Amino acid sequence: MTSHYEVIVIGAGVAGIYQIKRLADLGVEATVLEAGGDLGGTWYWNRYPGARFDSESYTYGYSFSRELLDEWRWKEKFSGQPENLRYLNHVADKFGLRKYMQFNCRVDAARYDEARNLWHVQVSDGRALTCRFLVLTLGLLSIPTLPRLEGMGSFKGRSFHTFHWPHEPVDMAGKRVAVVGTGATGIQVIGEIADKVGELTVFQRRPNWSAPLNNGPISDADMADLRRRYDEIFATCARTPGGFEHEPDRRGFYEVSREERLALWDELYDGPGFGIWLANFREIFTDEKANAEFSEYIADRIRRRVKDPAVAEKLIPRDHGFGVQRVPMETNYFEAYNRPNVHLIDLGETPLVRETETGLRTTEDGGERDYEFDIIVYATGFDAITGAFDKIDIEGVGGMKLADKWRTTISTFLGMMVHGFPNLLMPSGPQSGSASTNYPRGIETGVNWCTDFLEHVWAKGYTRFEATEAVEKRWTDHVTGMYAMMLMRRAKSWFTGYNSNVPGHEQGTIRYLVYNGGSPKYVGIINSVAAKGYEGVTLGASAPPGNPPHSYGEVSR
Repeated sequence: MTSHYEVIVIGAGVAGIYQIKRLADLGVEATVLEAGGDLGGTWYWNRYPGARFDSESYTYGYSFSRELLDEWRWKEKFSGQPENLRYLNHVADKFGLRKYMQFNCRVDAARYDEARNLWHVQVSDGRALTCRFLVLTLGLLSIPTLPRLEGMGSFKGRSFHTFHWPHEPVDMAGKRVAVVGTGATGIQVIGEIADKVGELTVFQRRPNWSAPLNNGPISDADMADLRRRYDEIFATCARTPGGFEHEPDRRGFYEVSREERLALWDELYDGPGFGIWLANFREIFTDEKANAEFSEYIADRIRRRVKDPAVAEKLIPRDHGFGVQRVPMETNYFEAYNRPNVHLIDLGETPLVRETETGLRTTEDGGERDYEFDIIVYATGFDAITGAFDKIDIEGVGGMKLADKWRTTISTFLGMMVHGFPNLLMPSGPQSGSASTNYPRGIETGVNWCTDFLEHVWAKGYTRFEATEAVEKRWTDHVTGMYAMMLMRRAKSWFTGYNSNVPGHEQGTIRYLVYNGGSPKYVGIINSVAAKGYEGVTLGASAPPGNPPHSYGEVSR
């Protein structure tokens, strides 16, 4: 079995599949190492009820193959997990990509060997592999986090994080089910299972803003029209800040009357997907007064949908405005609370303190209360964006650990390189254009840029590259500065690195993880870097055996 490759790609999700497609087309000796039992990334792991796109299906699929676009038929405007996984398997099979993939291969460590100018990759099955170039296509939301409760693991019934939802069907009929968490995943699960379980108890720490997905089928006629318009659709995605079809309203918030604003909001609320968020006035992201007015509009829509006024008020966020963090899209979520079998527990009033053998325990009125369940579902989020990187012991020049470098502050060059870690690329890394956009649109940009860069390296005969410390600082300062314009800078969300279940990521720590300048600006910047011969990246030949570290024949671009 091969132990050395020119390129090793880690992760066989949406980004890894496209990355190996590009490398295979070039005839590069490459492989993909995937921890899971098959390809698909987020759509392989997240099999919980209600899991589906919040991007329009036809804007989520790959754009690189006209034949693929013409032959694949999306069934729903916002496709569900089973179809999404079938799609990714179809892509891999159509282009013969499985032969490059190795499954059940968790990468434990990756160490850069300065003397040999190679990466040493340690795999969970005991193998030690080497490669010249290491490409990390790790999932941004792929490391689930559980609450830090006493007694975790003591429950005698079935319990699991939504990320690890069993592959076999879970019988919930007549069962007492708990859902802990009302973020994007919890909102999807609750809306889907409320009418399928015996009793559903929702434990909510903080409510999240949410708006209707307004999903529906795609008819044959609609699909034919979409195929005719694919070029137009992808062109629209390319010019919008978020990489979606939804373009912001160019009118000024205060240039139109209150009545005109309400008319737009009514239209967007009843429309599909992220329109309510991304086709809105731009001021809702930057102006506190504008955001407050719009947030109150959404609050009123919630009150109209939830029959019990007290429950409605508990479902309305008070600590942040609508849209300052990624907006969960829902189907029948608020209506679930009108059902007699659905109960909302406000953890702000009665904190959750323990998992017990029979269920969960809260504090209440100076005492404790035990809730008994058959199934506990933890929808408690992820160690977002950097979590998957931290799970691998990545060591660069001089023994520097990536986890240590990123412990308190994130720094990258373009979100795709890291100073001190030569020959390492991240097409969808922290501070890249992927996390804050329609993900496949962002990863195609990142994979194409990284692959074009590698072609440049090979064409010029270089064997080593590294971003300089100066350009990394300049990019990180730029990313940080973009946060200053946005209301999200104060949000408790994974956009700011907040996660109360991860030590060091609690309230009061801000990590600048995403690029807020919009996709067109990001693409313009990275294309400019390429056009200038990859300015800021030191390119050179590797040191001959026995030479001291850093004695490379370097050519600073």
